[in-house]
Amino acid sequence: MSDNKQQTDQTAAKQFPCGSCGAKLEFAPGTTTLKCPYCSHQNRIPQSADEISELDFYEYFARATEQGESEEVQTVKCQSCGAVSTLQPNISMSHCPFCGTQLQAKAKASRLIKPGAILPFKVPKNKALELFRSWLGELWFAPGGLKDQAVREGGIKGMYLPYWTFDAKSTTWYDGERGEDYYVSEQYSDTDKDGNSVTRTRQVRHTRWYHASGTVWQNFDDVIVQAGRSLPPEIVDALEPWNLKELVPYQDAFMSGFQAEAYQVDLGDGFERAKAEMDTAIRETIKKDIGGDQQRVGSVRTQFDGITFKHILLPVWISAYRYGDKTYRFLINGDTGEVQGERPWSVAKIALAVVAAIIVLVLAVLVMKK
Repeated sequence: MSDNKQQTDQTAAKQFPCGSCGAKLEFAPGTTTLKCPYCSHQNRIPQSADEISELDFYEYFARATEQGESEEVQTVKCQSCGAVSTLQPNISMSHCPFCGTQLQAKAKASRLIKPGAILPFKVPKNKALELFRSWLGELWFAPGGLKDQAVREGGIKGMYLPYWTFDAKSTTWYDGERGEDYYVSEQYSDTDKDGNSVTRTRQVRHTRWYHASGTVWQNFDDVIVQAGRSLPPEIVDALEPWNLKELVPYQDAFMSGFQAEAYQVDLGDGFERAKAEMDTAIRETIKKDIGGDQQRVGSVRTQFDGITFKHILLPVWISAYRYGDKTYRFLINGDTGEVQGERPWSVAKIALAVVAAIIVLVLAVLVMKK
């Protein structure tokens, strides 16, 4: 089969025509069905018989192509914010969903690791818009007309964000010190309430330090790492927790009507970030193993075994809107409805509030003097 023929077959396989009117079906959040946006005809997404598999981390690099764990997808990169989005054949995209800039670059083919699992949307678009408007309406000192402008200009789009998850078993050898506290009575000079000098006694803590060393073992399951670079990490982190127990095997049907960000943090860098999180947990385990009242952790040497990974997609509703000369992003966890976002401030409203507060304070002082 030629490359062109294979690519045509793959594109056709990702489209889901309505059996009633022929339009393109879209995944309906909170269900297991594809729904026609025009005639409401529905097709049920068959439950996958596959299991969500963990891929061997080291073996992947040698056998990814053989195992069929990668795929060629069409991606487009925003020249403004650098976001890389995958292009689905059943949806058009003229503006970057991460910053709202009109896309100028042409799509190109990229070979990426196939997603192994996906957390389908539960929050429907109308609910997401309601949450967006509510969030905007509760902002203090927001510029006038922001609510209407943000909804009108940015709209809201369903996006899947890429993540890595890692499992590993760690063995850690450490050297450190165990501190055991003891208290000594000491006298000091003080002044009583009458201004007289007096001698008092207090307990002062001291610590005896003893060498400690040992080995600790730890199992890690689903250490999650952001694989995208398009959004501020602190905002995306605030969307957690993600209900990873509800992940399902990846199917194209869940993508119908939605876009996905292509990962920009590769697998190797992803594991380095995961190791940093694991190291924090390992050091806490070391402190418990050392015991005592205080601990000092010196040298640490960790060996990771049984490393496996998954490439997963997690759902967010996103709106990118411009106010003044800056872009602001608003995110909703498409599974739980957790809301996070960036917002502009009205300098004029803040100044008026400060002036009003000063006037009230001055009036209060004048009343008290009468």
